[in-house]
Amino acid sequence: MNSFRKELWMHVQTRRAFVNITPQVEQSLRESGIREGLCLVNSMHITSSVFINDDERGLHLDFGPWEQIFYGEFDGQRRKRVLVKIIGE
Repeated sequence: MNSFRKELWMHVQTRRAFVNITPQVEQSLRESGIREGLCLVNSMHITSSVFINDDERGLHLDFGPWEQIFYGEFDGQRRKRVLVKIIGE
């Protein structure tokens, strides 16, 4: 079992914003070299969140073709971090 950890730093210029972080998470997955496992993407602050925007019907066991990962900021104008933790093989 391997693990990989990376911090993504956010600094939005407005108090509230939504930022698509899918490319940064995909880059983290490539850097990890892990081909099968789990990926945790977690905001490290209580005034922000990470969520998946689902743009298709039904439930998904895997990422659908239109889903993206977003960082939601609710008290911006300062640096905050998102943790990407990947474990697997």
